[in-house]
Amino acid sequence: MAALDWLNVLVAAILLAGIYAVMSVGMTIIYGVMKIVNLAHAGFMMLGAYFAYELFERLHLDPLLGAFLAFPVFFVIGRLVYWLFVRWLPVSDQPTLASLLLMFGIWLVLQNLAYLVWGNEDRSIFTSRTFLTSQIGPLTVSTLRLVAFAVAVVSLLVLELVLRWTWFGRSVRALIQNRYAGQLAGVDTRRTASLTFGLGIAFAGMAGALLASLYSFNPDFGRPFLIRSFVIIVLGGLESASGVALGAVVLALAETVGILFVPAGYQLAISFGLLVVVLLVLPGGLARLFARKYRPA
Repeated sequence: MAALDWLNVLVAAILLAGIYAVMSVGMTIIYGVMKIVNLAHAGFMMLGAYFAYELFERLHLDPLLGAFLAFPVFFVIGRLVYWLFVRWLPVSDQPTLASLLLMFGIWLVLQNLAYLVWGNEDRSIFTSRTFLTSQIGPLTVSTLRLVAFAVAVVSLLVLELVLRWTWFGRSVRALIQNRYAGQLAGVDTRRTASLTFGLGIAFAGMAGALLASLYSFNPDFGRPFLIRSFVIIVLGGLESASGVALGAVVLALAETVGILFVPAGYQLAISFGLLVVVLLVLPGGLARLFARKYRPA
């Protein structure tokens, strides 16, 4: 391959990584604060895709606008799910079987409701941007992926500002670092957990709406992206929101380069293989590796 071809592959991977990061950050902050592996993440991503689809079909709203609207809607849904179900789970420093079963059950309920409402046929969203390309110097880039990447980056930057400069962000960081120390410092754990769960579900819905612009979808839409989310948060460190971006870049590069050498149908195998390697070699993730490397002597 020529150098220009490799540059196109690199740019495509970075654009994909932005959406992958938005897709995974919700799982990371929920795990960090509540130690819950949110298997229902896949169901809420699927609902986000159908949310954008219904807005586009019925109200002719741009799916990217639908992604923005999905954020507050799914934030409310997330807080409602927390209030109805999640708040009754026992508090623990490690994932519990009860939380895994609850999240898995919610995912199955959402998936089967989607089958009842929308059936099992694949849906797609086509707009005037779907097949447009933009020329950036010698590079040809999908306009839709470029816009989706911009939306993803803006949302992640806003999240970073919230985590750094608000009382909620300080509470989240305190609970991620040490739950009991945070409680002793006066952190309202119940309120922080409720807002965190709502925020995580909001990012899942937004990511689903963004992905619906790029891929066809059905009620099982979230499953392969849930697997990718697991890979990304393990790569980035299970409790590192900033490490998610690094993990997303690594996975996107692996998939984008890997598809040049293996059939597209085996793309998930790349994710599985990367997950196994990281769990065996770097169980703490890349973020912990860099933290250890640059720790003062």
